[in-house]
Amino acid sequence: MVWLGIDLGNARVGLALSDPELTFAHPAGNVTVRGDYFQAFDDVLNVIEDEHVERVVIGLPLQMDGTEGKSAKKARRWAKSLGTRLAAELEDDLSGIDWMPDIMLMDERLTTVDAHRRLLDARLGTRRHRAVVDQQSAVTILQTALDGRRAGAHGSEE
Repeated sequence: MVWLGIDLGNARVGLALSDPELTFAHPAGNVTVRGDYFQAFDDVLNVIEDEHVERVVIGLPLQMDGTEGKSAKKARRWAKSLGTRLAAELEDDLSGIDWMPDIMLMDERLTTVDAHRRLLDARLGTRRHRAVVDQQSAVTILQTALDGRRAGAHGSEE
């Protein structure tokens, strides 16, 4: 099984997957959501099923002082709703999901800044950032969780 990293954005939801050894995160694409990332549920459920995701790591956009603003509260609601949808899929005999992945929230402060920096380091022009920055942010979120796992810390469990 693998882990799935998610960066919730207003235009796109970025996705990243781990390798089976839970060592490295790599980009897994974007889901276009046009202002409401609750639209991404079906696509995310498909990835969870297809990739046999064991843990979902969702970016929690805390404010710089560590407090939760509107975006963080919305991310918490999204994570809770995903858990509800997964539980319903688990009960549905027609669903391909027959396990319940863990859902974890991970502080994502500055991940977008880090993603832009990494894209510049990779010599990707700034015009092309928009299409890949969300999935690169998801990679950073997931890699942080994977590194924390190896260090013995898991972040904030949901």
